[in-house]
Amino acid sequence: MIPFVASQTYTVFGLTFQTWGTFVALAFVAATFIAYRRARHKGLDPNRVLDLAFWIFLASFIGARVLHVLVYEPSYYIIHPWEALDPRKPGFAIFGGFIGAATVFFLYARRHALDWLAYADTLIWGLPWGCGIGRIGCFLIHDHPGTLTHFVLGVKYPDGSIRHDLGLYLSLIGFATGGLFLYLNRKQRAPGFWFGTYMIIEGMVRFGLDFLRIVDVRYFGLTPTQYLSIPLCLAGLWLVRRGSRIMRPPYA
Repeated sequence: MIPFVASQTYTVFGLTFQTWGTFVALAFVAATFIAYRRARHKGLDPNRVLDLAFWIFLASFIGARVLHVLVYEPSYYIIHPWEALDPRKPGFAIFGGFIGAATVFFLYARRHALDWLAYADTLIWGLPWGCGIGRIGCFLIHDHPGTLTHFVLGVKYPDGSIRHDLGLYLSLIGFATGGLFLYLNRKQRAPGFWFGTYMIIEGMVRFGLDFLRIVDVRYFGLTPTQYLSIPLCLAGLWLVRRGSRIMRPPYA
């Protein structure tokens, strides 16, 4: 089992910082750096990646907050509407961040006439590593406790119970996905392969893991994230299949 290690804040030179926020910031920097290097390697404009990273950062935070407020705790924020605007309050849904990021990405790509699929394939390379790093923060604040378990990666909580910890799992899966990308990169891939593959993995992982959550709101037995995981996975499958048809040699 994994020992319970927790950190909400830490102090450096008399200044107090949020542990979760620090890892999210590190995740953003790492993901941007990886995407920047990937763009240079693929002959794309790396400055476009930096521009996109800035807007994606803003839009993802807004989207993550909005989705959480609307579908995870609507009754609370109806009574406390101004708290929805306080970034210090907990409550950010990553799929809302995906929606916000996708919205500004497509608007930016259209405005600047970019090959959106090429840039999507490039930017997505940074996301697994970013999630791997950022979810360490989720693990350290333990905001995603799961059901009881005897699994070897279960975390022993202070009350003596051993539980799945979704922050830990999502961090490990993020790093594993990044490693998988490196392995699959040994051969040429069709346009949309990386973008689609990440959507498939994220959709399947989140749909399955959310069954282990104990604190999320559910509608007809499923979390909001599980409902969003289904179209995400289907869109990823379509992109990968579409790319395989493009790369397939014609019949003789």
